[in-house]
Amino acid sequence: MTLKEYMSSLAGKRVTVVGAGLSNRPLIGLLTDAGVDVTVRDKSAPEALGTFYDTYAARGVKFCLGPDYLDDLDGDVIFRTPSFLPIQPALAAAMERGSAVTSEMEVFFRLCPCPTVAVTGSDGKTTTTTVIARLLEAAGRKVWLGGNIGHPLLADVDSIGKDDIAVLELSSFQLHSMVCSPDVAVITNMAPNHLDIHKDLQDYIDAKKRIFRAQRPDARLVLNRDNALTAACAGEAKCPVSWFSRKDQVDRGVYLRSDGMICAVMEGKETPILPATDIRVPGMHNVENMMTAFAAVWGMVPPEIMAEVARTFTGVAHRLETVRVHRGVTYINDSIASSPDRTLAGLACFDKKLILIAGGKDKGIPFDSLGSEVCAHVKKLYLTGMTAGKIRAAVEAAPEYRPGAPEIFVIEDFTDTVKAAAAAAEPGDTVLMSPASTSFDRFKNFEERGELFRRIVQEVQ
Repeated sequence: MTLKEYMSSLAGKRVTVVGAGLSNRPLIGLLTDAGVDVTVRDKSAPEALGTFYDTYAARGVKFCLGPDYLDDLDGDVIFRTPSFLPIQPALAAAMERGSAVTSEMEVFFRLCPCPTVAVTGSDGKTTTTTVIARLLEAAGRKVWLGGNIGHPLLADVDSIGKDDIAVLELSSFQLHSMVCSPDVAVITNMAPNHLDIHKDLQDYIDAKKRIFRAQRPDARLVLNRDNALTAACAGEAKCPVSWFSRKDQVDRGVYLRSDGMICAVMEGKETPILPATDIRVPGMHNVENMMTAFAAVWGMVPPEIMAEVARTFTGVAHRLETVRVHRGVTYINDSIASSPDRTLAGLACFDKKLILIAGGKDKGIPFDSLGSEVCAHVKKLYLTGMTAGKIRAAVEAAPEYRPGAPEIFVIEDFTDTVKAAAAAAEPGDTVLMSPASTSFDRFKNFEERGELFRRIVQEVQ
C-alpha cells in the first residue's frame, strides 16, 4: 500500500489526532492535504499553538483545545501521541465505543517499502540507533533515521526506495499499542522506567516486547545477555536471537573477550573487530552500545567498517557530552540520563570523584541504587527539582555515607544549581549534570534542559 492509497482509505471517516506537538504536525498536514475529516485535540490554548492553529483552522481542521480536550473523545480512527497510552481512561473508553487507535509510527511500519531496524530499551537506545545508522551509511546504504529520534518518517515514505533501510528508535510509549515486524529488532536492556505513565513494571515490559512479538521467522532479534529482563525475551522469540555481552562468550552475536577484544561469533566462526579501548566515546555502557550495533548490522556491514566507525564516532548530544573545559574544570552534559541506571553508567566513566548535579521530575522509580555509587564517585552533590529529596534520602541511607562525604546541597532553581556547582569547582574537577530524573517538572524535554546547561556553562567566568 502506498501513502496515497492509505490516505484514500480514510475517506469518509472521522479522524482524530491527539496531540498537536511537533511529532504529529507532519501527520496533520498529510491528513489535511488528503482531504480527510480531521479533528485535533490538545491541552494547549489556541494562542500557544500560534500560526499552526491559524493555518489549519483556516483549512477546515476542527480543534478541541484546553484542559477538557479529552472529553467525549471519539473518531473512527484515532492517532495517539506517543505518551497517550491506550490504558488512559479517555482512550480506553473510545476504543470500547469502536474507535480504531493507531499512530504515525505504526502506519509507517505498514507502508515502509524497505527493510527496517528497530531499537528499544531503557537506556542506550539513541546512541545505539545512531551508531547503527552510521555503520550502514558507511557501508554505502541509504538510511532513513526516525521514530523517537530525528523527524517523523511517514511524510517521506513515498520517497523511500526498496533497497534503502529505515533505522528507528522506538520508546515504550510508541510500542504500547503498536503492531510492527522489523527485520532486525534490538532491545538494549530493560529496567524500571516511566512508571509514572505505565500502570506498572509489567505494562512497561510488555510494551517493550512488542518490538519482536510480530517478527517473521527470517528476522533477527538482538538481546542483552547481561540483563535478566532482556535475556528472558529469548524464550518468546519467533526468529534467531543474536546476543551481545561484555561478561560472557556467546554462541551467536558479539561479546567482549577477556583480553579486551570485541569479537563477533556467527555460524561457529569468531571474528575480532577491534579492542574496546579503541572506542572513542567514554564508558563501558558505550562499549555495550557499540557491540549492540555490531550485532544488529552483522552481515550488512564489514568488520573493518565497524572498527573505523567505532574509532571515529564521538557520541550524541546530551549524552556525556563535554560542553566546555574552563579554568581546568570540565563540564559534562548528560541530560539524557532520566533514570538512576543511566546516571550510574555515567558515574562509572570517571576514575576520580566529581561534582554531580541531579534531580528532576519524579516518575515513580526508586533511587536506592544511587546511594552507594554516589558516595563512591561524588564529592559534592547538587540537587534540584521534584526528586531532590528522594535522591538525598537514598544517598544518606547508603552504608558508605558519612556526613559531608559527599557534601549535599539542595537548591530550588536549576540555573542557580548549575552556577553554585561551577562556583565550587576547582582546577582538575569535573562537573557532571546527570539528573537521574526526567525533565518534565521544568522543561519540555531533556534537550531543552541540556541546552540550558550548555548556555549557563558557557557564561561561567
